[in-house]
Amino acid sequence: MNILEQLSERLKDLMTEADVKTPALAERTKIDQSVISKFLRAERLPSAKTLVSLADFFHCSTDYLLGLTDNLKETSFKQRPPFSKQLSFLLSYFHVTKYRLEKETKLTEETVNRWHKGRYEPTVENLIRLANYFDCSVDFILGRET
Repeated sequence: MNILEQLSERLKDLMTEADVKTPALAERTKIDQSVISKFLRAERLPSAKTLVSLADFFHCSTDYLLGLTDNLKETSFKQRPPFSKQLSFLLSYFHVTKYRLEKETKLTEETVNRWHKGRYEPTVENLIRLANYFDCSVDFILGRET
């Protein structure tokens, strides 16, 4: 099952368990109802911000929502820092240069520079790529867990 399908299934399960319908989820998370419907139909992946909003609402990890772990323990995460700061932390923490990150993950220099300067946040696919590269969780990549 791919990430789109995993997210769709996990979101449906969590919504059923919480007895929340799409309109109520949209209202409580401030995510457009049509966007949530696309997640449920496995037509679209969320942005990092939206992924975190959903994980916070359901008190689960982003890794669980994406199907990267089956561990569904209720967890509280810290507020995530801007990704530009988190990227600097990750590079320092793992002793990796931007150049090495680009080469070993096949990310473009432009992409990494945009993240580093705070112009863009990574897509879910790139968050997963970074988590795999650094061998950690997506929540750690986002700065939500220590």
